[in-house]
Amino acid sequence: MALVVVVVALLVAFLTPLAVYLAGRSTTPPPRRNLPPGSLGLPLVGQSLSLLRAMRRNTAERWLQDRIDRYGPVSKLSLFGAPTVLLAGPEANKAVFLSEALAPKQPRSLAAIIGRRNMLELVGDDHRRVRGALAQFLRPEMLRRYVGRIDGEVRRHLAGRWAGRRAVAVLPLMKLLTLDVIATLLFGLARGAVRERLAAAFADMLEGLWAVPLDLPFTAFRRSLRASARARRLLAATVREKKANLEQGVSSPSDDLISYLVSLRDGDGDDDGGGRPLLTEEEIIDNSIVCLTAGHDTSAILLTFMIESPLTTPWTEHEEIARSKRDGEALTWEDVTRMKLTWRVAQETLRMVPPVFGSFRRALEDVELDGGYVIPKGWQVFWAPCVTHMDPAIYHDPGKFLPSRFDAQAAPPPPYSFVAFGGGPRICPGMELARVETLVTMHYLVRHFRWRLCCGGEENTFVRDPLPSPANGLPVELDHIAPLRCDEFNS
Repeated sequence: MALVVVVVALLVAFLTPLAVYLAGRSTTPPPRRNLPPGSLGLPLVGQSLSLLRAMRRNTAERWLQDRIDRYGPVSKLSLFGAPTVLLAGPEANKAVFLSEALAPKQPRSLAAIIGRRNMLELVGDDHRRVRGALAQFLRPEMLRRYVGRIDGEVRRHLAGRWAGRRAVAVLPLMKLLTLDVIATLLFGLARGAVRERLAAAFADMLEGLWAVPLDLPFTAFRRSLRASARARRLLAATVREKKANLEQGVSSPSDDLISYLVSLRDGDGDDDGGGRPLLTEEEIIDNSIVCLTAGHDTSAILLTFMIESPLTTPWTEHEEIARSKRDGEALTWEDVTRMKLTWRVAQETLRMVPPVFGSFRRALEDVELDGGYVIPKGWQVFWAPCVTHMDPAIYHDPGKFLPSRFDAQAAPPPPYSFVAFGGGPRICPGMELARVETLVTMHYLVRHFRWRLCCGGEENTFVRDPLPSPANGLPVELDHIAPLRCDEFNS
């Protein structure tokens, strides 16, 4: 029986895109003139397998650069069954970020698991409405009051997971930490059964996020769909609880992100707003899952590669801040703003290892580029930040780790040439939260530990699947330079 299921799955996986491809050939007129140079390769396959192999071998940046060297910064190819235009460079980044004719395109598996009303899928007024609501909560003026909460989560994590241990694997621990920060700050979930069930559902959900979207028994996609349904039920109950607490006056919209989103009304401050909720329950749940997915992995990856970086976070900066604090006193927003050297290390880490390798857009209409090339309606566009980040014309000696590139006195890079957080109206709304979370975590790490790579981590290798993951989760040996006491972390 299992063999039959596997055979059926393989047939569906092959025949479905083949049918779509043949149908498209019979109904879609040939693309117009002025297509970019390049080749679409074999039907369906195109250059997909070649790119996936390069990602697994950690040579994807070289793969992209070879293509650019051959065809230039604009070229056509075929990825994952669709004709594609690869765009590279600051001007291309600007076009991708600012053109409303290029809408986001996520893998079908991602949209099905996260939900179709998430801001990554929305366009136009819907996107501006939903993203604007999230951005209001995540703006610096709001985040400054939550530094103490993040501080408490970081210190509790280090006391429980790092203190007293001779060695740890960094990436798995950083994922636990970022999940705790999100559960506390964004969802307002106390430690307990609900938080544990959400964490378990989320872990299962991630397994099929990038899988082939075949809803068949025993597939990763089916398991992820079921896990997503569990997570959504938990979040729906949380939304209803937050709404009831607000109505009863026992909580505040500023308590957490979900409470804030529930409290928003269409036309706040206007006489004709009608008092309708600004976001539907579905939109709150879908975008809570987006925050969980994006904030969990990207921040964990940044922290992990900062620990691996050849230039350790500046000690002096953190010693000076520590001397200004009483024992056990939490960090403040003002303390975080003083960590300028550490944030430069973070920026250089993001330049060299952007967590997101690339993303797709889809052309809603024919798009003519500055060079005269045309992206036909319905084609997809692929852009990758690493191409710009490693361009020697922008960053001198780009393979060298130099945080001084981001010094205040240094000449800033051209617009749209540092795009680790995206750009334009779709720039990551959680960028400031990532900064605070990163700086608070690194402060306590460098104050209490020294570390060295070990157990295979010395090879300094990682693969993309599709996010960067260091070998063995980056194992490090620890030296404890200052004690961590559990009673110190009850702030």
